[in-house]
Amino acid sequence: MKAHLLFYHKAWVQGRFVIEMTIHDVGRSKTYPDGVKYGLICKDIESGHFVLFDNHHPKGPHYHIGKQEFPYVFINENQLIEDFKLRALDELGVKL
Repeated sequence: MKAHLLFYHKAWVQGRFVIEMTIHDVGRSKTYPDGVKYGLICKDIESGHFVLFDNHHPKGPHYHIGKQEFPYVFINENQLIEDFKLRALDELGVKL
């Protein structure tokens, strides 16, 4: 199946943070059992600190806070975006 863009948003926030969120429908497969591939990042361009949610193969759903990596339980696209926003606020002080 060819990937279909479900959601895309890119913005500068507070003149210091770049936010980019991409979610694609890739169909359910062994590689992507939830049927979506995503990458959501919030990066502080001054410090380089970032929050990143992604689910590339072979790791599956997880998120990064800087160089640290944590497992993530994907529920749906809306919950993913909300979880990303909360983590960006908690870690970087960015309200999205």
